[in-house]
Amino acid sequence: MSSRLSALAACTLLAVCGLAAPASASTSTSADSAGPVGAAAPAVNLATNPGFEIPASSLADWGSVPGWRCSGGPAEASATTTAPHSGGSALAVTPANDDSNGECAQTVSVRPGTTYTASAWVRGAFVHLGVTGTGRDVAPAWTATTNGGWQKLTTRFTTGPDARTVRLYVHGWYQQGPFAVDDVRVDGPAPAPATAAGSVPTSDRVVFFTVDDGWQRTPEAERFIADHQLPITAFPLPMPAATDPDFFRRVTAVPGSSIQDHSVSHPDLTTLSPAEQQVEICDARDAQVRTFGTAPTVFRPPFFAWNADTLQAAANCGIQHLLTADADFSWGASNIWHEGTLSPGDVVLMHWTDTLAGDLQRALAAADTAGLASYLR
Repeated sequence: MSSRLSALAACTLLAVCGLAAPASASTSTSADSAGPVGAAAPAVNLATNPGFEIPASSLADWGSVPGWRCSGGPAEASATTTAPHSGGSALAVTPANDDSNGECAQTVSVRPGTTYTASAWVRGAFVHLGVTGTGRDVAPAWTATTNGGWQKLTTRFTTGPDARTVRLYVHGWYQQGPFAVDDVRVDGPAPAPATAAGSVPTSDRVVFFTVDDGWQRTPEAERFIADHQLPITAFPLPMPAATDPDFFRRVTAVPGSSIQDHSVSHPDLTTLSPAEQQVEICDARDAQVRTFGTAPTVFRPPFFAWNADTLQAAANCGIQHLLTADADFSWGASNIWHEGTLSPGDVVLMHWTDTLAGDLQRALAAADTAGLASYLR
């Protein structure tokens, strides 16, 4: 190939550029932008699983509380159906020892320079509700005792000019016994919905290789990626990623590669409520941050099934772009979903399977035939 292409520049586009028009999926629905920072927008509850009503997936952390990360894990925190404030369940926390305050927290995506109100109903002694990462000091709300009943805690905060996420937390106090939390809220304008695309606008003659799921990891595929220095955008599910994180670090070691969000349990998101979609996307984000240290900004919907709720749920989890594909080379296939050969900016779908080494080779040959590249020559 005569042209020398920068894989780093091209593949970085996949994670950060403004992507192309929405992909042609039957379930796709565009959503209006929420407008510029500071524009008037309705206040909504941005907390994930605020009423602790959503059960944990079998593919999530065993015993986890969806949407929340609790310092003591399932040994301290779980959803309970005993006397919730409303609905069918609440969060029950019993600190395991005198050195634990039983903290549970989550990351909430926000707009910069915007005022929000955080609130929660709590029961117990010395229960705290607070927010960090706003860019400004925010005093927590707390109560010495709720006298056995439920009490509402409320705090307001305004995000700084660079704040796009905050950390919401609830906790008790040392040696003060168990406490309960329910009906958490972070009320304020939501981030603008994520954009949807099936291809990447680029002037480079380059295609983008994406690989989903992660259950079958072969040395042949790993060797092919390394030998050809292929930039790969990986969309692993959290469980296989956490089972073999070094594999995913190795196969995304080529400059321009990245690890992105593919949900927790691979559901058809269009069958889920907006709150359930947000749990799937946010919990997968949190798992990737714990495992790999970076937050994903691109989301691949399982089965390419998504709707307008998905775009907002993804944005509420810090996702900028929802990405499908316009070619599929998985499991021996060679499907291009537009006329002709591969085109510049095409996104090619593959999966971590026992056929991946051959799938990569076939996709690479198709790119070469079209005069395209996905790596440095």
